[in-house]
Amino acid sequence: MAVLVSGIGTLLKAILDGQENRYRVDLVVADQICPGIQRAKNAGIRTAVVPMEANRNDWNDKLVAAVAAVEPDVVVSAGFMRILGPAFLEQFEGRTINTHPSLLPSFPGAHAVKDALDYGVKVTGCTVHYVDSGLDSGEIIAQRAIDVEAGDTEAELHERIKKAEREQIVELLQKADIVNGKAVFNV
Repeated sequence: MAVLVSGIGTLLKAILDGQENRYRVDLVVADQICPGIQRAKNAGIRTAVVPMEANRNDWNDKLVAAVAAVEPDVVVSAGFMRILGPAFLEQFEGRTINTHPSLLPSFPGAHAVKDALDYGVKVTGCTVHYVDSGLDSGEIIAQRAIDVEAGDTEAELHERIKKAEREQIVELLQKADIVNGKAVFNV
């Protein structure tokens, strides 16, 4: 498995801590130097940093090369704040999954928790989905609902969602199978 990160790596930590005989993280790739890369290094996991470039096609080609080096069955976008381009999807579509802090298709994009609070929903949650060429539009694999509590701040709600995301992704990865080149999750 390869894991893509951009930040602190709390989701990565859960994935690393959840490794059993069902899956193994072989590579962590980031788009910038970040604490997630150090977390992977501390765990003895191979790392790569592929900084964003002005030419997105060149960047995508370099990202594909970095990830392809370990021939992953599954690629997990775990707080990776970049849109994966056509070259990446051509190589890894059907094997790339993403976690998102809302009940998709509601509130796609980078501000899902704020958007949910602004809209006034009573329930939000987290989604794991396949990555496709759209913005958080891939086939949904699993979701977990989280109640919005009176007076919730964005930070408080996001923390509860992140806790559910960490549990959900580990459970899914422990149940993953590869069927005809596609990651299949027994939910």
